[in-house]
Amino acid sequence: MIERIQSLEDRYEKLNEMLSDPDIISDMNKLREYSKEQSGLEEIVTAYREYKEVTEQHDDAKAMLADSMDDDMEEMVKEEISELSKQKTDLEERLKVLMLPSDPNDEKNVIMEIRGAAGGDEAALFAGDLYRMYARYAESQGWKIEVIESTESEVGGFKEIIFMVNGPRAYSKMKFENGAHRVQRVPETESGGRIHTSTATVVVMPEAEEVEVDVHEKDIRVDTFTSSGPGGQSVNTTMSAVRLTHQPTGTVVSCQDEKSQIKNKEKAMKVLRARIYDKHQREVQAEYDETRKSAVGTGDRSERIRTYNFPQTRVTDHRIGLTLQKLDQVLQGNMDQILEALLIEEQTKKLESIGE
Repeated sequence: MIERIQSLEDRYEKLNEMLSDPDIISDMNKLREYSKEQSGLEEIVTAYREYKEVTEQHDDAKAMLADSMDDDMEEMVKEEISELSKQKTDLEERLKVLMLPSDPNDEKNVIMEIRGAAGGDEAALFAGDLYRMYARYAESQGWKIEVIESTESEVGGFKEIIFMVNGPRAYSKMKFENGAHRVQRVPETESGGRIHTSTATVVVMPEAEEVEVDVHEKDIRVDTFTSSGPGGQSVNTTMSAVRLTHQPTGTVVSCQDEKSQIKNKEKAMKVLRARIYDKHQREVQAEYDETRKSAVGTGDRSERIRTYNFPQTRVTDHRIGLTLQKLDQVLQGNMDQILEALLIEEQTKKLESIGE
């Protein structure tokens, strides 16, 4: 492993030289490519350099111990060796994690879809709660959210909302949200105070670039119609809303949030491309990616992944058995504790599979 990491450090240094080359600086494509590659190596190179420094200090301390010295000095050196040994072990484990194969989609923006499922009006209200939770989390990460399409419920919340999350490594964190979310609470319309259980489904897809998805204009049927609001009433008289149908896969996407037909088509194309890419990824994954399934569940949209229990103010993630008595905080977008635990679980499973 150390030899492999050393080769990465050598490459990092080579990239430093290349990024100072005037010919590369003047070529925006190469500059972007090499800068991205260097950025991707920075964390592991920094950790490796720290590891080499600690290893050198550890070896020097052990060499000192071989020399004659008084008892007090010997005790100090032994304590230093013990501390350096711990640091060295911790850094070795960190390097193992950093050397794990990464998800090629981790760096991408995300397209998310939330739909109210079982529970009628209450499910739509819960879908609205989930959207606000993700919007607040995105804000805390410095990401931007762009609503692509939404269908509001007459009582509030959303029957469906589709939005894009733009930000560094958005998919690496949001991918764990894919699945069915369950809420247990007393609806405002419930006079008897009975707790109802409702669900909403969350779909998380990496944004697909044009080069990654082979979508031809001739395969897409474009329909235009007037925008509508809650209950189906028309909200304008222009044919600005767009429906795209990808005929080879039967994938259908509608967008009506913008007043411009052109902008609606652009947004719909992003979702269409992401859905087709996601479909392809899932077909490939179903064929050979068993390790990912064992890490944090199958990710199937019908699989219940998390429960939000209002009477007990708790959130439980069923994939890892994590329960937090922090429902209010989580709904305010404080999701780091859950997402970090899911990431650690995924990394642990990957390390175990490598060791088998």
